[in-house]
Amino acid sequence: MPDSKLIVCSLPSILALLLIFILVKRKKSRLNLPPGNTGWPFLGETIGYLKPYSATSIGNFMEQHISRYGKIFKSNLFGEPTIVSADAGLNRFILQNEGRLFECSYPRSIGGILGKWSMLVLVGDMHRDMRSISLNFLSHARLRTHLLREVEKHTLLVLSSWKENSVFSAQDEAKKFTFNLMAKHIMSMDPGVPETEQLKKEYVTFMKGVVSAPLNFPGTAYRRALQSRSTILKFIEHKMEDRIEKMREGRETLDDDDLLGWVLKHSNLSTEQILDLILSLLFAGHETSSVAIALAIYFLQGCPNAIQQLREEHQEIASAKKQLGEIELNWEDYKKMEFTQCVISETLRLGNVVRFLHRKALKDVRYRGYDIPCGWKVLPVISAVHLDPSLFPQPQQFDPWRWQKNATQGSSSSGCPSMTSSNNFLPFGGGPRLCTGSELAKLEMAVFIHHLVLNYHWELADMDQAFAFPFVDFPKGLPIRVRHYAFI
Repeated sequence: MPDSKLIVCSLPSILALLLIFILVKRKKSRLNLPPGNTGWPFLGETIGYLKPYSATSIGNFMEQHISRYGKIFKSNLFGEPTIVSADAGLNRFILQNEGRLFECSYPRSIGGILGKWSMLVLVGDMHRDMRSISLNFLSHARLRTHLLREVEKHTLLVLSSWKENSVFSAQDEAKKFTFNLMAKHIMSMDPGVPETEQLKKEYVTFMKGVVSAPLNFPGTAYRRALQSRSTILKFIEHKMEDRIEKMREGRETLDDDDLLGWVLKHSNLSTEQILDLILSLLFAGHETSSVAIALAIYFLQGCPNAIQQLREEHQEIASAKKQLGEIELNWEDYKKMEFTQCVISETLRLGNVVRFLHRKALKDVRYRGYDIPCGWKVLPVISAVHLDPSLFPQPQQFDPWRWQKNATQGSSSSGCPSMTSSNNFLPFGGGPRLCTGSELAKLEMAVFIHHLVLNYHWELADMDQAFAFPFVDFPKGLPIRVRHYAFI
């Protein structure tokens, strides 16, 4: 009897679960999901998606899936059912509806290593607050004055160390430039001093873990990165406490010259929030910009016509300054670098430093007849749009003139007026999460290119090319040989 009573009592629960299962099944059957393949259980197709490939391509995974299923398809990536988009229209739709239909959704491993208050993983009001801090500090007025001066200073510091006919890693030099700039910009740390070099060493270990498999076991890159994260945060906290203590004692006022001083003076963030903010901005401001500069060096060495036109543009700027008796670049000089901006745009389009973004659907969404279920991961693949031959003819070719002709004549080299439309060009993302450092990144690239082409010839010292792992990297560090170029 007790068993029969138990069965009778459990019957309503069993029926309810059965009804829910039927309803969910029926709802799924009504959804018009994009075509695709979910792959293996749990792993899905993640291993194939993350397999390294040339950075100037979209890789075998995307090529095969687009060929088989079209530009919008379903998969299972990073342990979740996923809609993958290589469609320019859907990518814009996703980014423009941030916070309404979609929101940022990076894997937990990213949040674990960058911190829960990192701008990369934050959503909603807290992300807006953090973003506002960054935008205020990276204001147009600050770019024109303080930051332009610092960018040029750190560019010259790196380039002046290049010896005639020497061979070195261009990627390492680019990283040295951007790290020193950000360390000065964020915490007023001077390049070359022991504390800056120690922080750089810890940061290298940290970065290796950010881009590694999230395996938290002794000896793994991820575990070592977590340890370096702790060391870096203690360093930043010590800097913060020292700054506050000096202010209290009247030995120093909070200065707005660096981000740490600005945050302490103008925000009500907690210590943990400040630490994660500074760490994430050090990561974002250093890594992506250094990769973009290395890509520009790589692409330009294979395009002598572009170097020649750059030299003509920058020699004209330098000659005008010499006649005026001026030395430092100013904002008017920067605005004259029109072909340089074409080179920067083409570098970002072809190299695709940020190749895809992580989002998830906040509610059921229908787009062009396809359903995107609530809770599903959505991956807008930016690189697939930038390398789409229907939008950018001969997309694997480094062609900075495609931007110049579109801007001046309203047409491209292939007669396609919308080819280089900003609607299809999203190297810094878009919508409410548009990269706050986009203008600083372009300024860094332009100033670096200015002094590079005026002072050096360079060539590859060994065969190397950019690969997507999916983060972009040069396996050999992009070894180059340099010779001085005499600008008269």
